Amino acid sequence: MSYDPAFLNSASCQSAITFIDGERGILRYRGYPIEQLAEQSNYMEVAYLLVNGELPTKAEYDDWVDGITHHSIVHENMKEVFHGFHHDAHPMPMLISTLAALSTFYPASRNVMDPEVRKLQMYRLLGKVTTLAAMAYRHTKGLPYVMPDNDLSYVGNFMNMLWRMAECRYTPNPTLEKALDVLFILHADHEQNCSTNTMRIVASAESDPYCAAAAAAAALYGPLHGGANEAVLTMLRAIGSKEKVPQFIRDVKDRKALLMGFGHRVYKNYDPRAKVIKRLAEEVFDVTGRTRSSSWLWSWSGSPSRMTTSCRGSSSPMLTSTRDHLRGHGDAQRVLHRRLRGPAHVRLAGPVAGDDPGRGAEDRAAASGLHGGGDPGLTSRSRSAPRSRRASLICPAFRPGCVRRTPAVISSSVRGLRR
Repeated sequence: MSYDPAFLNSASCQSAITFIDGERGILRYRGYPIEQLAEQSNYMEVAYLLVNGELPTKAEYDDWVDGITHHSIVHENMKEVFHGFHHDAHPMPMLISTLAALSTFYPASRNVMDPEVRKLQMYRLLGKVTTLAAMAYRHTKGLPYVMPDNDLSYVGNFMNMLWRMAECRYTPNPTLEKALDVLFILHADHEQNCSTNTMRIVASAESDPYCAAAAAAAALYGPLHGGANEAVLTMLRAIGSKEKVPQFIRDVKDRKALLMGFGHRVYKNYDPRAKVIKRLAEEVFDVTGRTRSSSWLWSWSGSPSRMTTSCRGSSSPMLTSTRDHLRGHGDAQRVLHRRLRGPAHVRLAGPVAGDDPGRGAEDRAAASGLHGGGDPGLTSRSRSAPRSRRASLICPAFRPGCVRRTPAVISSSVRGLRR
């Protein structure tokens, strides 16, 4: 038996879901560069892409959004669960607790071997986690809870549940809505990280999806994982002003203080998400201004790989709970894949077969048998189904009759499911 701290040299599975090359600053979802998805797609499309392996057709997209939208409301008794928390409770423990509490409202979710049950729980998780996160925020502010508005987009509805006050109808600012939507895309999945690994381990015992998601949220709560964003803002607020920076640096050198947010353990060159965020930040500043009291605070600490966002005056603890629900579909689809394909197959480290970052899309597709030769992992549907308009926009190499860039790893039984 070998000893491998942090699994730095171990792979528990294989996957074609997310590809990261930390040395070259590359992040791809299902073969699509994150920069293209952020610019030309939206969060709901990316969620479908991660779960199903391909961008949706219009009919598939409408069915997907409808399923999530109409499962966003929570049971009225969930309010009583929140009432049991202290007024200044951290949002993450509240989110963790209420995610687990969903298990008591949906006992049938324990039937994890039924594909229809699994799909329903995925709709519920993606729909309700934004509602729970918003309720946690409003609980800390002493505000009444706002229920979902099905006429708004997924992100617009989240903003509505966070910030609606006395107005009859909340209308999201389109610039802020787009910025938050892109942030959702950028944080949707990040390989076999701590929280993803946690959810897969818990789910391997056939626990229901809500308890597994709560375990993943608990892992993400830690300051060495998702909580690092909150730690950066806490550090910046403790420094207070630029005049105090030199003294803070001296304290760091004397080991009297910790410098948070510099560097990334995966991205050794640069974080590809940071370039997207930097452009969006300027657009947001045009709306909110650059003052300390602006609605949105974008803080950059040293390396561009560490960025944090504080929304509309939200306290920094809310950052982690916001980030947690972004990862929900990425973690959920990994558990779904495990149910369909047997033992764990999502990689911890190392390149994915057929996804060579040093080669072009056409070369990689040809090497994987996607242009004619026949990959046994591809169904006849994936070769012939019409693509959405976005599919041709996002991937310049995409042409009619040319199958997607990466090998499909989803069973045809998943594609056949319907709500």
